[in-house]
Amino acid sequence: MKMETKLALLKAAEGVTPAQFAALCTRHKAGRIEVLLITSRDTRRWVLPKGWPMPGRSGAETAVMEAWEEAGVVGAITGPAVGSYIYNKVLAPGRALPCRVEVHPMKVERLAQHFPEKGQRQRKWMTAKKAAKAVAEPELAALLRGLRNHS
Repeated sequence: MKMETKLALLKAAEGVTPAQFAALCTRHKAGRIEVLLITSRDTRRWVLPKGWPMPGRSGAETAVMEAWEEAGVVGAITGPAVGSYIYNKVLAPGRALPCRVEVHPMKVERLAQHFPEKGQRQRKWMTAKKAAKAVAEPELAALLRGLRNHS
């Protein structure tokens, strides 16, 4: 999505809680679930691949596209959304907008070496426990801690 379009969405959404869609990218390794986190471009925090709604795409389809663009993930959504969390989208220094993010589970088939945002972000596999400690959002951390109970 072009920056002008994102800014227009943010401006139109002032005073409301806009929804974004995230991919919870997972794999099984050594008998436990691992989660793929990426760094955000601006703050370099560990986050899930996520983005704004895309015309003509469902939330799950948007999550798949964002996982590809931001992390080079090739995979498939494995079920309905598993939850949501709130974070503050930084608009400008000292100015943020609360955003609700709907989280879609995605099984990773492979990671591409070349993808649209390669070089703009880092990506790292972590156990669910480490991922929960790495993210800043309490609701997302709780969702990740819940994964450990199902591994």
